Amino acid sequence: MAGPPGAATQVFDPVTHKWVDYDRKKALKYYAAHKEVPEAFRMQMVRFRTAEVPGTIIIDGNQHFLYLVQPNQTAMRYGIGVGRDGFGWAGIVRVGRMSEWPTWTPPAEMVARDPKAAPYAAGMPGGPDNPLGARALYLYEGDHDTIYRIHGTPEPWTIGLDVSSGCLRMNNKDIIDLASRVAVGAKVIVLMQGAALYKGV
Repeated sequence: MAGPPGAATQVFDPVTHKWVDYDRKKALKYYAAHKEVPEAFRMQMVRFRTAEVPGTIIIDGNQHFLYLVQPNQTAMRYGIGVGRDGFGWAGIVRVGRMSEWPTWTPPAEMVARDPKAAPYAAGMPGGPDNPLGARALYLYEGDHDTIYRIHGTPEPWTIGLDVSSGCLRMNNKDIIDLASRVAVGAKVIVLMQGAALYKGV
């Protein structure tokens, strides 16, 4: 687990047997030492009780987990990075389309507030430095693109943190695995305590 509900991100320290705060500085230090994220945020099959059908994606934003429902009350669980303060959201959407090594085109609002995004207003080609990483699942409400994505990242150490502008980020190897298991049209349920409901949901 990734710490008690309602708290800041925490991980279990197997040495001290205690929950410890997990922030940007500690995440970067851990990744530098181990070349991977803490065990809780690594891809793994878990027991998972739900009435949703296999192939459904359920996102627990508070705990920084994405669950892909599997048969027999199990799910493939992945660690994720979620929206930072003011950018969290919740709702029911669907996978409208998927892309391999996608082009990143920052929305106009991001271009306006972030000088680093401005040079890519017309789009940044896919590649290892692209913020969308190796794959992107584009989230739609009906036939409308929500502008939110489940995507890879060139910053794998940020998994488990509140870091994005509303998109849900995963390690590149995890998003490649997820994309290989998911169908366009799959239902996506995003749960996040205290988040704004997505407009139209």
